[in-house]
Amino acid sequence: MKKKTRHEEGAAGAAPAPAETLQGKRILVSRARDQAAGLSFRLRDLGAEVLEIPLIEIRPPRSFQALDEALLHIHDYDWLILTSVNGVKAMAERIQHLGLDLLDFAHLKVAAIGPATEEALEEQQFKVDVVPDKYVAEAVVGRLRAQVKGQRILLVRAKVARDVIPEELRRAGAEVNVVEAYETVAPEAARARLQSVLQDSRQRPHVITFTSSSTVRNFVSLLNLHPEDGRSRPALLEGIKLACIGPVTSDTLRECGLPVDIEAKEYTIPGLVEAIVAAYR
Repeated sequence: MKKKTRHEEGAAGAAPAPAETLQGKRILVSRARDQAAGLSFRLRDLGAEVLEIPLIEIRPPRSFQALDEALLHIHDYDWLILTSVNGVKAMAERIQHLGLDLLDFAHLKVAAIGPATEEALEEQQFKVDVVPDKYVAEAVVGRLRAQVKGQRILLVRAKVARDVIPEELRRAGAEVNVVEAYETVAPEAARARLQSVLQDSRQRPHVITFTSSSTVRNFVSLLNLHPEDGRSRPALLEGIKLACIGPVTSDTLRECGLPVDIEAKEYTIPGLVEAIVAAYR
């Protein structure tokens, strides 16, 4: 029997929302195309009309050399840290490409930033030792700080990411090697689609969801929004609720000069859905 993940257990423990809770609400899902289904399905199941406009596109890095080198010398490391499902997927593909045996990784202690990353690792037969209670970089550091002095850590992540984990763990006495497994870019095709949807009363969403800082920055860039204008909500977004998966994404939204209307209490897709439901309950 497949083990339930933490977020599945949490969802199972909560009282289910009525099927028509979001009836009449149009919600824009901005996740990458191959990751949108989970959020879209949950929203549709609650009666919402879903618009999928991917605001990030996952691409391989310009070179896998650094990642491959680290994987080929994995016995030099004590810890492996993954901060996204995309990182797990890219790492698994390189392990297969290099012809490595998973037994080569058995000595590692493994940390995942949250339950989705944990599940992705377990699907690749990795045993996950640490998942923080809050699914942000600061919580990962909090769990590991006392354990990593003198240890060598491999951190597999996106090309552009916050430096909280490597900086803080180095301060704690660890040696941290950061390697990029993928990069995120703004899909140019989303620009015209966003403009069209926001200007058409028949398609205009009631809620726009953001599941990462990258989705926020790309949204602002694609619409050419200017925080320096000092407007808390541009006319283009008037009457639309902006919903974030957690505090890091919310902070990025505020840094871009936009308000946060909805923030998930649990930083997962089910948590985001619950927060949207609560906003209309």
